[in-house]
Amino acid sequence: MTDFLLLAFIFLIAGVIAVPIASRLGLGSVLGYLIAGIVISPILVVLGVDVISIQHFAEFGVVMMLFLVGLELEPRLLWEMRARLLGLGGGQVVLTAALVMAAAMAFGQPWTIALAIGLVLALSSTAIVLQTLNEKGLMKSDGGQSSFSVLLFQDIAVIPMLAFIPLLAMPELMDMGGAVVHGAEVAHGAADDHSGGDHAAPMSLVSGLNGWQTALVTIGAIAAVGLGGTYLTRPIFRFIAVAQLRELFTATALMMVIGIALLMSLVGLSPALGTFLAGVVLANSEYRHELESDIDPFRGLLLGLFFMTVGAGINFALLFDNLVLILAMTLGLIAIKCAVLLALAPFFGIRGGDKWLFALGLAQAGEFGFVLLSFTVASSVLPTAIADQLLLVVALSMLLTPALFILYDRVIAPKFSHDQEREADEIDETGQVIIAGRGRVGGLIGRMLTAAGFSSTVIDFSSKQIDNLRAFGIKTYFGDATRPDMLHAAGIAEAKLLIVAIDDKEQITELVRYALDNYPNLHVMARAVDRDHVYQLWSVGCRDIIRETYDSSIRMGRSAFEALGIPRAHAERMAAAFDEMDRRAMVEVADVYDINIPPPENPAYIARIKEVLGPQQEELSAEMAAIRRGERDAGDKDLSAG
Repeated sequence: MTDFLLLAFIFLIAGVIAVPIASRLGLGSVLGYLIAGIVISPILVVLGVDVISIQHFAEFGVVMMLFLVGLELEPRLLWEMRARLLGLGGGQVVLTAALVMAAAMAFGQPWTIALAIGLVLALSSTAIVLQTLNEKGLMKSDGGQSSFSVLLFQDIAVIPMLAFIPLLAMPELMDMGGAVVHGAEVAHGAADDHSGGDHAAPMSLVSGLNGWQTALVTIGAIAAVGLGGTYLTRPIFRFIAVAQLRELFTATALMMVIGIALLMSLVGLSPALGTFLAGVVLANSEYRHELESDIDPFRGLLLGLFFMTVGAGINFALLFDNLVLILAMTLGLIAIKCAVLLALAPFFGIRGGDKWLFALGLAQAGEFGFVLLSFTVASSVLPTAIADQLLLVVALSMLLTPALFILYDRVIAPKFSHDQEREADEIDETGQVIIAGRGRVGGLIGRMLTAAGFSSTVIDFSSKQIDNLRAFGIKTYFGDATRPDMLHAAGIAEAKLLIVAIDDKEQITELVRYALDNYPNLHVMARAVDRDHVYQLWSVGCRDIIRETYDSSIRMGRSAFEALGIPRAHAERMAAAFDEMDRRAMVEVADVYDINIPPPENPAYIARIKEVLGPQQEELSAEMAAIRRGERDAGDKDLSAG
């Protein structure tokens, strides 16, 4: 028990210290976990810890992650992405495997070993890429969605790889004591290490069956997952709900994921693929959000543990003895994968910054590589010496991945945000109003102004958005509204009103600052992303600020009053009273806000918040109580203050 507690404490304290530091430096949590693993590696060696065994356990975090990814996908969406799934994913795996195989043969390896190396290194890291894309908010981008398609295909491709690799077995390696293990006995996260020793035969439902019998059992297992997810989830959760214990919901969610993973392992399939399919089946279930909230904490912890084991598993003695060779192989692999992905991207409409996000993000080897390398040695396909070097290549390429994302963020993304692929439109008509941004907010404003007979010049920086609008006959100009020359061409010197409705918080503030500094007679109306952003815009001189979710939140609060039995007239007066108090408080606090000091570090700001909000909250509570009793009519008050 003491040994377990000590080991758990070492991993936890390493992650707790390293990840916040890495995140604060802009390196991301994945690199923080990897560095933490490297730092504690000597301690684990001294304690005699089997890092590979911990890694196999931690790989269950990948299984959970793909279950959660499946919950976000409907079968209809999966069908819609079939072209990229097969074209991009299949093309990447085949081309990468072929090029790596050719490189290995050029260095004198037999074709069987070269092909096995190509298959192993063709895969990318689902855990690192999806985690990083989600952290950076890039998952919904074209590059992020394309990356997901490739990763999903790779996870599926592991199944035929496990079946095919034993066919490459070399008799001379068998004679040296390598034991052939059937592909069904090795599933993701369940491969035995190849360190030697006697192992009990893994459990299997397809052991000893011929091809068509194995196929029937496999199909039956997949059908069981689909039918169980469709018809058993609701009655199971209803049964559990009777106990009214939160921990039972969590236990049930874990039971489902572990049970599906176990079933897939027993029939020789990837547990990650099985749980992904289960997630897709449950995507339309009313229990989807319950499952997400129960599984997500375990996913995060296990993925963090997995990344730390990758860092701790690096064999530095072997690395330093073969430093030039290992680095050359790692960089060569990254270069080959980047070249393949960049070549495929234009055929699927991936361009600009998304193309580079796609290529750099998937340039590493993946966690499945650890499993396949273990399997190739056990199957007498690869010599142990080569497998050990490839393990370092896989680990180092994963270790370099956060650096590739940093390269994208700091070098490539800014270039494509300023160097437009499409020339800005020439503005041939100007109006009284300039609208910067034609998305959800700017679009509604533009429609209202047009209906009232006001002419406006609308500028948007999204090519896709512009093309969609023009298809419906809506005139919008392509360009970057934050550029002074674009504003000048739009007629800002003669305009009466500038409406800033773009999405980016910092760009909104800088555009407002520029407009007010250079055109003091211009009325500027700005979209505020949140409460702090209101103060930032106020500090640069803007006095017409609209919080993008404020009015809808007030309306929802009023509806909540009505749902609780308060008459509509009283609910409207109570909402108006809150609105008046909040606007007044914003103005009273704004003058002590300093845009250069974070709010928690500004004592004057904190003191004013306490000074203003305390008494006003008491006043508001008394006023709302009076309105509910019908003693006060707030409808006659001047609610426009602030």
